[in-house]
Amino acid sequence: MEHIQSAKLRGQLERITFQNEENDYIVARVRVKDRSDLVTIVGNITSPTPGEILDMSGEWITHPKFGEQFKVQSYKTSVPASVAGITKYLGSGLIKGIGPVMAKRIVAKFGEKTLEVIEQSVERLLEIPGIGQQRVDMIGKAWIEQKEIRTVMLFLQSNGVSSGYASKIYRQYGKNSIQVVTENPYRLAYDISGIGFIIADQIARKLGFEENSPQRAEAGILYTLFKLTEDGHIFFPIDALLLQTSELLGVDLKILEQAIQSLSEEQKIVLEDMNTEEGETTKAVFLMGYHIAEEQIAHFLKNIKNSPRRIPNINSDQALKFVHDNFSLSLAECQKEAVKASLENKVLVITGQPGTGKTTITRVILQIFASFTNKILLAAPTGRAAKRMSEATRYEAKTIHRLLEYNVAKGCFQKNDHYQLDCDLIIIDESSMIDTLLMYHLLKAIPSFATVIFIGDINQLPSVGAGSILRDMIDSRSFSVIELNEIFRQSRKSNIILNAHRINEGKFPILDNENDSDFYFIEEDDSEKALQKIVYMVQERIPKRFGYNSMTDIQVLAPMNKGAVGTGALNEALQQALNPSAFEVTIGMRKFRIADKIMQIKNDYDKDVFNGDIGFITEINTEEHSISVNIDGREIHYDYSELDELVLAYAVSIHKSQGSEYPVVVIPIVMAHYIMLARNLIYTGITRGKKLVVLIGSKKALFLAVKNDKTVKRYTRLRERLCE
Repeated sequence: MEHIQSAKLRGQLERITFQNEENDYIVARVRVKDRSDLVTIVGNITSPTPGEILDMSGEWITHPKFGEQFKVQSYKTSVPASVAGITKYLGSGLIKGIGPVMAKRIVAKFGEKTLEVIEQSVERLLEIPGIGQQRVDMIGKAWIEQKEIRTVMLFLQSNGVSSGYASKIYRQYGKNSIQVVTENPYRLAYDISGIGFIIADQIARKLGFEENSPQRAEAGILYTLFKLTEDGHIFFPIDALLLQTSELLGVDLKILEQAIQSLSEEQKIVLEDMNTEEGETTKAVFLMGYHIAEEQIAHFLKNIKNSPRRIPNINSDQALKFVHDNFSLSLAECQKEAVKASLENKVLVITGQPGTGKTTITRVILQIFASFTNKILLAAPTGRAAKRMSEATRYEAKTIHRLLEYNVAKGCFQKNDHYQLDCDLIIIDESSMIDTLLMYHLLKAIPSFATVIFIGDINQLPSVGAGSILRDMIDSRSFSVIELNEIFRQSRKSNIILNAHRINEGKFPILDNENDSDFYFIEEDDSEKALQKIVYMVQERIPKRFGYNSMTDIQVLAPMNKGAVGTGALNEALQQALNPSAFEVTIGMRKFRIADKIMQIKNDYDKDVFNGDIGFITEINTEEHSISVNIDGREIHYDYSELDELVLAYAVSIHKSQGSEYPVVVIPIVMAHYIMLARNLIYTGITRGKKLVVLIGSKKALFLAVKNDKTVKRYTRLRERLCE
């Protein structure tokens, strides 16, 4: 680029052609007095709003492709004074309740005094036909909030925080944002999604926090432990924790050792003696909440196991005869064992791969217990798994969150050890997905006289949250465990099930691609071409050949989020192919369109929607800054500021698909995903498909995945606690 001259420029922001919320970089067009054409500006501008006036310092440059541009080095903003500028400013989406049409009507009434009216006497908007009190209240509240956000943003910008993060910070802390950030900027790292320790640390350093300060050391240890829980760990060995935190902070180990001691005294962490594999003694370091949860899980499980039933004992031989006589069911030996175990044990684990009869056993156990009690509960970790359980058993099943009745106002579950569930039997499906914190809250609410049956497939991926509950329960040998291992006749016809079992045994799947198969492999070593083939399969081939709907029946599952066939690239390509609408709303780097397939990625108890729920966008309201989504027949409304809870779901990660089943799944398996390829990942992906599975990629990548059965070790102590 050729530098021409340093300069100042004043102009009105007309439109933004590119914006990166992560670093505030924009490319925009500005109207400048005495110039007929619009000027292109580039640079870092926080929360730009079309219509506002920019006073900029910078330099003119010539871009080899885009020509003359003004590169902004510093700037000040002011509200527009002209009628046209005010109209654009208000209609830009700045104020909730005012869209382009309403902006024109308001400015037509109040002219150049419009902003003054909104600022000082917003009630005068009632003079405009069609504006009622509810909208006036909304506009007044949004105007005040926007001013507060601007104040927060100016403070944060001066301390190196981008606008994308500033709006998240304001949403978390509101009017207290500046106070919170000033007192302890390290809170941002674990309070706010997307702000890691590095960014929080940069803010802290600008605010004067020293590199070797105790507060920084303590925050670094807590943050490292918090990140380790995201990798599945309940605790971490102290030496490894010190090394990781030292690398993060660049400080001496002695400072961190002092910080660990302080955190232990403040009861924010717990230190516990443990033996290493080499037979040495060291310390395990827990976040306080996880230590309590793991200890209590062991306590509650032992208590349930050793407490008597409320209902009378049931003779297992008579129960099996009852099932045979009344339901014409001929059970396999391992299924009979499962039935007997459910009647003889207070806590039972039933595990098995697809096609081994877990659903049949669930139905049989339900029929037997229903003869003695009507206090039976069914639950699963996800909405889809609960729905599937209901359909299979014809009993109502709920998500664990709904079963425990989360209270939004109090921020906690209403069902607990003081107000327990009323049940004699509770069956939990997809138990491999239950993490430590959820298990703790569930067991707290189960009365000691109930029978608890955990059903799951231990060969799937472990829970997304921390812990390995089902594996630890089985490995402890403290409970009766029934493994169903016989594939039933009707399931032997399915190549999906046969190949799932082969993969689980470390054998390469059968890839014969016969016409009547439900399992296909399409070879394509090139990632870019694999992407094109996936789009063709979803958009044309599978719907035409098998009659499935591209949007509702087919789910693309990817091992990774990044890369040419990661969920990001797949969603972009599939959105354009399946829903090429011109109208869209852009939030940060994401585009949302009406009819888009989306997924909820956070538990939102207020809206009663949970991580993994899938729906479709039904409305985008640019005036009220909201999007409506249909999830399982319910209309859920999201403010623009809440859209970080949603992602496009034409393609989702295999991890996110746990607990769900789809008529058709399409899975890319390429060498670019090498770091993620593992047997339990591919097994989990394949077993999500009910009717049809299509793999697209490289046989070498598939071979490596099948052979890699090394699961990442999770640091937990539940097995030891159960054995004590």
